[in-house]
Amino acid sequence: MSNICKDAVTESHPMNGGDGTYSYTKNSYFQKSATNVARCMIHNAVADKLDISQLFSNFATSSSNTFRIADLGCSIGPNTFTAMQNVQEAIQHKYRLSQSRPHNSSSSSSLAMPEFQVFFNDHVTNDFNTLFSSLAASERPYFTAGVPGSFHGRLFPSSSLHFVHSSLALHWLSTMPKELVDENSPAWNRSKVHYTNAPNEVYKAYEAQFGRDMAQFLEARAIELVVGGLMVLIMPAVPNNVPLSQMPLGVIYGLLGCVLMDLSKEGFISESEVDSFNLPVYVVSPKEMIGIIERNGCFSIEIIELYKPMSSVNNGEITPLTVTMHLRAAMEGIIIKHFGTEIIDELFHRIHKKMEELSNQLQPRTKEGTQLFLVLKRKSS
Repeated sequence: MSNICKDAVTESHPMNGGDGTYSYTKNSYFQKSATNVARCMIHNAVADKLDISQLFSNFATSSSNTFRIADLGCSIGPNTFTAMQNVQEAIQHKYRLSQSRPHNSSSSSSLAMPEFQVFFNDHVTNDFNTLFSSLAASERPYFTAGVPGSFHGRLFPSSSLHFVHSSLALHWLSTMPKELVDENSPAWNRSKVHYTNAPNEVYKAYEAQFGRDMAQFLEARAIELVVGGLMVLIMPAVPNNVPLSQMPLGVIYGLLGCVLMDLSKEGFISESEVDSFNLPVYVVSPKEMIGIIERNGCFSIEIIELYKPMSSVNNGEITPLTVTMHLRAAMEGIIIKHFGTEIIDELFHRIHKKMEELSNQLQPRTKEGTQLFLVLKRKSS
């Protein structure tokens, strides 16, 4: 395994900070829904897949009985707090069940409930002030620490984590492939901002970058997780052999590109600015993820499931406005970094209008799920 103690050289794409109108805090409704739907799935995964006797037996022979959990790509709340509460409650429940079984030895049955430490990780540009201000105002039954840095590199000491969680973060690429903005490359993404409906060379460039990113991610986590430790990954996904253009995200990304091109034709921005801008997001399929994990070789796939994150949400709550506000909270930072602030209000006003016209296309055209739930366990070798 290569030496990856230093952070990978990555680009930062923070969500909108603070708690204003366009903040992630006020516009992370879809992420909240995903967290709520995943709650039962996490409880079941811990109940069925976490070997409590293996992990907690180490506490009996150690001076520390701290169970360490990391949330990678935590953003600024409040969803990360809900997710961490779900994880902690699932582990506590599993522990109590293990202690109540009559076949437990006297040493294991007398083992005290472990203390919990939660590490909140995101890029150094993340609004940790808002994150920890919110946390300070709430009751929390665990110790906390902020860990700034890219999860595409090492963040923690070897064998120091027992549980890793990451929700709706791994689809962000660490960097954009250079060939996308090279006019001499077959992958030059002229007049588009994503691989949706782009030439196959563009898609392949995105695919290769995501593969490199996930390889680094898994390599780092393999070092940091204890043997038997679990990792729960929740990611936007496409069903096998279904193009992203048939999914709501593909429609939204394509729409963003069209509006930017309209603005360039009207002189708000230059066409070359659009040509050199690409969304650093890749939406994976289950088959792709299985291949990446198997190539790493350090994890067993305990659960892999495509599910519908919005299944518990009323259709009336998903409106063109809520989708636009969500997109702005997530993408405004990288758009401003590339185009400046002058076009932002006009851009999202037009996006909102376009979404009203195309609202029927924001529904999946497949009956399969649009989110991937993965549970991986660290192998012994």
